[in-house]
Amino acid sequence: MTAQIEIAPAATDELLEAVTRLLPLLSKSAPPTLDELNAMVTAEGSDLFVARVDGRIVGVLTLATYRTLTGVKAWIEDVIVDESARGHGVGDALNRAAIDEVRRRGIDGVDLTSRPSREAANRLYQRIGFEQRTTNVYRFRV
Repeated sequence: MTAQIEIAPAATDELLEAVTRLLPLLSKSAPPTLDELNAMVTAEGSDLFVARVDGRIVGVLTLATYRTLTGVKAWIEDVIVDESARGHGVGDALNRAAIDEVRRRGIDGVDLTSRPSREAANRLYQRIGFEQRTTNVYRFRV
């Protein structure tokens, strides 16, 4: 199973269907509308990587980049791989494509978070070379 990775240039009905199908595998969040998905895909600093196997979308990854006082940062979010494609290198290919894009942009690193219960995902990140940081992640809900 070889995945073809691309950065989505615009939202399509096919992409929306895939995101709607994949998102429940990661989150209870409501899927975006086509307009919301298009706003995300076309926004500066937000790239949606899409993995296809035999033409079908089987995975997605969001790469967010933004400037701070200390430089440009990169963050991987919402890595989702269809259950039928797990264990076949799709998650690896998505992450490596995002890392390659970060490197191409001259950014010196990329961060992500993953729940401890996502054991296979955490093993993947460590195998790729992500190192666990000693930091606290906080959230303030509004």
